[in-house]
Amino acid sequence: QVRVVESGGGLVQPGGSLRLSCAASGIIFSMYTMGWYRQAPGKERELVAWLTNDGRANYADSVKGRFTVSRDNAEDTVYLQMNILKPEDTAVYYCNASYSDSDTGKRYDYWGQGTQVTVSS
Repeated sequence: QVRVVESGGGLVQPGGSLRLSCAASGIIFSMYTMGWYRQAPGKERELVAWLTNDGRANYADSVKGRFTVSRDNAEDTVYLQMNILKPEDTAVYYCNASYSDSDTGKRYDYWGQGTQVTVSS
């Protein structure tokens, strides 16, 4: 059974920092691209950052220079370090594990339940 579990959310003041963690089990973690998404009230879910299985990181323009995604394949965990947080970063943050099998064409996609991040004074 595949499990993807986020943790680390909370309330932080503007300018503060948080580190989110996402632990995955039931998959070969090192093969998966790991992504962080967020969804604010009344808005669509958006991709924040992702990290490929070979270590390439990409970020949404809105978080470049402030957020850093990293992974520990030994712990089957991906992290999102969020610095200089702004009120507009307030959202539920979701972790996604994805893998496309080049032989079969099948795509595997797993989501966590999300963790709330609130940036407010």
